[in-house]
Amino acid sequence: MGTAEKAKAEMERVAGRAVKKAAHALGKETLAAKGAALEARGNARRIKEKGKDAFG
Repeated sequence: MGTAEKAKAEMERVAGRAVKKAAHALGKETLAAKGAALEARGNARRIKEKGKDAFG
């Protein structure tokens, strides 16, 4: 597995969490939902990459 994919997953998680928290603080629920979706995508990518490690 490439470290680039791991880094991309981690960046999505961190960016999504930051966007979500900032949007909640500003009261922008639509943007908070987009941040949560980005964080979830990063989590899913991380799980996929861990699965590849287990079999590879």
